[in-house]
Amino acid sequence: MLLYLQLLLLCLFPGGRGDFSPPRFNVSLELPPAQRWEPVLRHYDAAQFRRIVQQVIGFVAPKWVIPIVEQLATQLGKILPQPYEAEIRGISKALGLKLGDGFLINLVYEISGFCTSIVAQDSRGNIYHGRNLDYDFSDILRSLTVDLQFVKNGQIVYKGTTFIGFVGLWTGQSPNKFTISGNARVRGKWWETMIAALLKRNLPPSWLIRNTLLEAVDFQAALMKLANSPITANVYYILGGVKPTEGVIITRNLNGPVDIWPLMPNKGQWYRVETNYDHWEPSPPFDDRRTPANHALNATGQNNINLPALFKVLSIKPVLNNLTVYTMLMCAAQLYDYRTLVRT
Repeated sequence: MLLYLQLLLLCLFPGGRGDFSPPRFNVSLELPPAQRWEPVLRHYDAAQFRRIVQQVIGFVAPKWVIPIVEQLATQLGKILPQPYEAEIRGISKALGLKLGDGFLINLVYEISGFCTSIVAQDSRGNIYHGRNLDYDFSDILRSLTVDLQFVKNGQIVYKGTTFIGFVGLWTGQSPNKFTISGNARVRGKWWETMIAALLKRNLPPSWLIRNTLLEAVDFQAALMKLANSPITANVYYILGGVKPTEGVIITRNLNGPVDIWPLMPNKGQWYRVETNYDHWEPSPPFDDRRTPANHALNATGQNNINLPALFKVLSIKPVLNNLTVYTMLMCAAQLYDYRTLVRT
């Protein structure tokens, strides 16, 4: 059955040569947090993963951060909220990582991504949500990308796409409720800002996505939670729902919303595109993914927008680029419309 679904995905959303669907695993919310990742981690080589962690940390983290994080690691139980602290401890133990490295790799993934997210409404009121997730070390992350189904009492509570070793989610869906993606909004000295915010027990942005997927009962509740919860880094949250007009881009600072930009299809504004820059400012010429995406969506038209059409938009250059790890397409109103393609 899984092979059939993968073949169907490739037929509906034909990627480039070598593109593939990531592995899919269940994560049981009924297991203790320190143990719930073990069934997933058994499928990966721990020694190879430790080498990858050192490579990624060395690429992204300033040298002065590493000894500070190592000192903080002994106090994680007092700093980090549950279940994330216990999950990081469990992952670090299972993979033979130093706890400081397990903590640090999670912080690295919080801020180093460059992405394109789109939420759109067709002429019948259906809401579609797609995203490309881009990272500097994309070759490494393609091999670590996984689709996860978080289950409880035999039911899927929410879905997400992430990387092995990372407890947060940058992409997720609460079936029949809403979809979320997050894009980095880098401002200033973000390492200092993040560590200071962690000491205040603020949530990293991707952890807030997981909390929202678990706790929010509908689109409006998700909007309020994503907009107002204190976080450790500036971010854009892109949120899609199941009813007409339920689509919005939330521009965040650490303490609350800077801007909330909803769909307004009655005014012809049936889609929103977010990359890594405030939508009211022009994109920099060296990284303008917004303009090509807007042009492609306008050429597609509201009558023709659907998940395959959205995939085509996310596959044009430079929206799709050498740093793109995966393309994700989702529709909260359809339980099985959650489709990931790793782009090679």
